[in-house]
Amino acid sequence: MFRRRSQDEQVSTTSSVLEDDQQRDPQAPKGRPTPKRSEAQQQRRKAVTAPTDRKAATRQARGARRVDLAKQREALAGGDERYLPARDRGPVRKYTRDYVDSRYRVAEFFLPLAVLILVASLVASLQDLSLLLWLIVIVLIVVDSVITGISLKRQLASRFAGENTKGAMAYGLMRTLQMRRLRLPKPQVKRGSKL
Repeated sequence: MFRRRSQDEQVSTTSSVLEDDQQRDPQAPKGRPTPKRSEAQQQRRKAVTAPTDRKAATRQARGARRVDLAKQREALAGGDERYLPARDRGPVRKYTRDYVDSRYRVAEFFLPLAVLILVASLVASLQDLSLLLWLIVIVLIVVDSVITGISLKRQLASRFAGENTKGAMAYGLMRTLQMRRLRLPKPQVKRGSKL
């Protein structure tokens, strides 16, 4: 254990160390230099996602996105359930849209009324009347929204008893705020039709 090495052992050990030192970089004890951090990160990124031609991949992704958006636009115009966005899919959302579209709502006339009231407020003699009209329109919208919300909630509870109707009432009330002509998906029922 604590004996001296023989001469042969010492010579063979030193010769093998010299051979290893000649092959290795003196700065890198593991035989190769440590890569810089930026080089290591680049190699990792290349290993994960390395498209062969970035421009072609970008063009292809853009084309696929364009096709999907065109399908969604057509679905929003025609009411095709397959290509509608996730927020508009399902029988609950379809019924909510039809329920809102089947009646006149005060909130859908807000924009035209707002323009008329703003024009009236520019005339000095009608300024007091325009303030009163603002108040009346806002109260009518709130009352109509409350009535619509309550009746829609009842209808959804009776028609879709076992299904998830969460968010359908808010979806319907947001739809009432849009003018009928600008609603997406386009209305599929006429006004006054029974559901």
